[in-house]
Amino acid sequence: MTSRTMFDQARGALLDDGRDLTLEELKALTEVPVEDVPGLAALAHEVRLERCGPEIEVEGILSAKTGGCPEDCHFCSQSSKFETPVRPTGYLDMNEVLAAARETKEIGASEFCIVMALRGPDEKTIDNVLEATKLIGSETGLNVAASLGILTRDQAERLATGGIHRYNHNLETSRSFFPEIVSTHSWEERYETCTMVRETGMELCCGALLGMGESVDQRIELLGQLREVDPTEVPLNFLNPRPGTPLGDRPLMEPLDAIRWIALFRLALPEVILRYAGGREVTLGELQAMGMTAGINALIVGNYLTTLGRGPLQDIKMLGDLKMPIGALSKVI
Repeated sequence: MTSRTMFDQARGALLDDGRDLTLEELKALTEVPVEDVPGLAALAHEVRLERCGPEIEVEGILSAKTGGCPEDCHFCSQSSKFETPVRPTGYLDMNEVLAAARETKEIGASEFCIVMALRGPDEKTIDNVLEATKLIGSETGLNVAASLGILTRDQAERLATGGIHRYNHNLETSRSFFPEIVSTHSWEERYETCTMVRETGMELCCGALLGMGESVDQRIELLGQLREVDPTEVPLNFLNPRPGTPLGDRPLMEPLDAIRWIALFRLALPEVILRYAGGREVTLGELQAMGMTAGINALIVGNYLTTLGRGPLQDIKMLGDLKMPIGALSKVI
């Protein structure tokens, strides 16, 4: 079957019939020749516009507690298990958090995410995050999200009632590949937290990290598992190998392979907020604008947790050049 025929069939399913592609159909699209990846990207962009609209959501994130994490995620320089350049820091004070939120507001963002390097929060952490959420909301009007690790149900309920509207907890990779990447907690624990987030009324932000050595089949498996947890948002990260971590010597994904998978994530999850996240600068380089026309409809601006992004104004200019309006998004129902 030719690429054109596969694209026409996928367009018919997603736009004419309003049905999701099967995992088998998605797997077939992984075999599109590299010269046809721009065509795949164009299809994904068309689907994004039709199913999600033209707006792009902009988010800033803040590492409110960096390093010293007891977990052994092999991609992460914040793990205390590895000798990396990242040194543990204490919690930022409230003035620092508010200053970061104000800067995020000034660039036109609608989202601000408080991130902490933890297995899971204690009660003091929950109290501090809820205090910050109230102050940020009253002073900036930003939507506040959080990423604090594995939750209990009581903690999820407290965050939901306290004003956290979206909670980030990434599956990262497929269930079958996860034990190759993390040994200190299970994929099932992550899945359970994702389920609790939705059950307590928060929007779920649940993303992926590509390029860790997973197979094509395992990426397709992950897409099926993301469908199960039904996230509002999917941050799409590409491995940026960190010195001192077990994955520190892995090669970067090829740029057009990254574009292929951006498109496939959009085609698999046609109504999610698909967010450009970590590793896009080093992986895509000059093709970042092409990624925006391959299904992306949100991006993190500024720096990430332990790596530098490009300047926020560069991203704002890119959106202006592409005639992509900035707006707040929620999942299309």
